[in-house]
Amino acid sequence: MAGSTIRYEQPEPAIARIVLARPGKRNAQDRDLLYALDDAYTRAVRDERVRAIILAAEGPDFSAGHDLETGWAMGDARPRTLTGGFGAPGAEGWFATEEELFTGLCLRWRDLPRPTIAEVRGRVIGGGLMLVWPCDLVVAAETATFVDPVTAFDMNGMEYFTHLWELGARRAKEMLFTGEPIGARDALAMGMVNRVVADADLETATLELAARIARRPPFGLRLAKRAVNLGLDLQGQRAAVESAFGLHQLGHNHNLRLHGDLVDPEGRAVISEHARRSRPDHRDTSTQEPPR
Repeated sequence: MAGSTIRYEQPEPAIARIVLARPGKRNAQDRDLLYALDDAYTRAVRDERVRAIILAAEGPDFSAGHDLETGWAMGDARPRTLTGGFGAPGAEGWFATEEELFTGLCLRWRDLPRPTIAEVRGRVIGGGLMLVWPCDLVVAAETATFVDPVTAFDMNGMEYFTHLWELGARRAKEMLFTGEPIGARDALAMGMVNRVVADADLETATLELAARIARRPPFGLRLAKRAVNLGLDLQGQRAAVESAFGLHQLGHNHNLRLHGDLVDPEGRAVISEHARRSRPDHRDTSTQEPPR
């Protein structure tokens, strides 16, 4: 496990706390961070004492999404989701890479046989949602915000497309169409977040919730989690993720034909400006102009 990107803690024998530890990059994800996170989850699941897992983050923001400045080559990687074809020509190689690192890992984490709790502070942008939404519960600080701004890249949204279940259809469309963030209180009202607490109380409140869960029998917890997740699948959640992933790949192909890049390069400036304006320390109170 790459210690520079993930920290593994055990505040109590029955609780594992996994911390994203790339604050200088606002915990933006590269391939190594995602695999280190998978290693940490695996370590927690293999420890029979652990009955609840917390996913937290170091620094002011939970995650700024994918690191757009890093490489995602899979030449020396050991796949976790039994996909393949990373070096294939055309669309196949990148399809395989995203299927492994994004939808594949997210679905794997969603079905971990332990309850998982996301401890969220600051901003969760784009791919950052792919770390939060697979968790079973979410405890958010009052200043936390959530957004998928990926339509600015001329794409349908980020790869783990469970927006409909997290937000409801109309709020999902609003987020995707405008790129505007949803605050913690609104997220609580729509059921995306379980609890909202003062920023200073976030770690304590999340740990207390994990401790309450950890006192229950582990097999009962596992069965309850599986029952809910099977219900989501019967509603079509997994099929929706797979369908939206296909549209995501169409977006990449469209951008490659137009721009020679996987995403519209102008989208980076739009998303960066939105992210800057959504920072708690941003002092510009003028009316925001719409993205161009």
